[in-house]
Amino acid sequence: MSEAELELFLQASVRLGAPLALAALGEAVTERAGVINIGLEGAIIAGALGGALGALAFESGGAGVLAGALAGGIVALVFAAFAVGLGTDQIITGTAVTLGGLGLTGAVYQARFGATGTALTLPTLAPVRLPLLADIPLIGDALFAQAPTTYLAYALAPALWYFFFRTEWGLELRAVGEQPDAAAAAGVRVRRVRLLATLLGGTLAGVAGAHLALAHAGTFAENMSAGRGFIAIAVVALGRWNPPWVLLAALFFGAASALQYLLQALGLDLPYQLFLAIPYLLTLAALAGWLGRARAPAALATPWPPPR
Repeated sequence: MSEAELELFLQASVRLGAPLALAALGEAVTERAGVINIGLEGAIIAGALGGALGALAFESGGAGVLAGALAGGIVALVFAAFAVGLGTDQIITGTAVTLGGLGLTGAVYQARFGATGTALTLPTLAPVRLPLLADIPLIGDALFAQAPTTYLAYALAPALWYFFFRTEWGLELRAVGEQPDAAAAAGVRVRRVRLLATLLGGTLAGVAGAHLALAHAGTFAENMSAGRGFIAIAVVALGRWNPPWVLLAALFFGAASALQYLLQALGLDLPYQLFLAIPYLLTLAALAGWLGRARAPAALATPWPPPR
């Protein structure tokens, strides 16, 4: 592999990993509070459509990101109303939210742009090249010549680590995810903490969707989330619910996804379906070898108060 090919591979890895990092970092907050949001896929596709419509309405990629964040937050609010407020099964509720999000965004897209849709050209998020850092050989352009939302993911990883392990609110959040009864006895409002954590996770998933539309693809297409919500949940487990590790796990999956394009470009005489499966096979292998040493929050996916 030449140096130019390696640079392109690294750039593709970061581009593909950035939306996963945003969604997974938000989901890490949600899961630390004891809620697993299977509806993350619905929040991402809603964020993508919201970002596209917002960018078209205000002719600004930044406005599109805000609209995408709002759309993702609304989807998370619907999920939280049932899973947190009513104590319904989180897996079933999340699945329903994902299916509803995929169907509703498709219906809105067709209503806005016609039954067959149309090829959209959106105001995009231009890459921002950071002085000095972007000049680092080999990795500079890959890491530091990216869209602003990528830098948001970089900043969130250490910020969330500090929040989790160095603040009182972070301690309350982790207590709710581990022992909600004990947290409630100590005066923590369990449902409020879970609601806020779920909303933050959905909002960041909406930003991830807006990134897909405005920084990655430059357009919107139905079902363009392509399972990234489910992958982000796996990334959280691969990152052991620790934000810096979650960011690295997302970049690992981005590299695994970029690898399929690199191998195809090298002209290997193999079925293309094998290349498509590479990211998932590598992720399963990593989970099998790594997850055994990790422990999920004890109350994850457990409703509170418990049903009687």
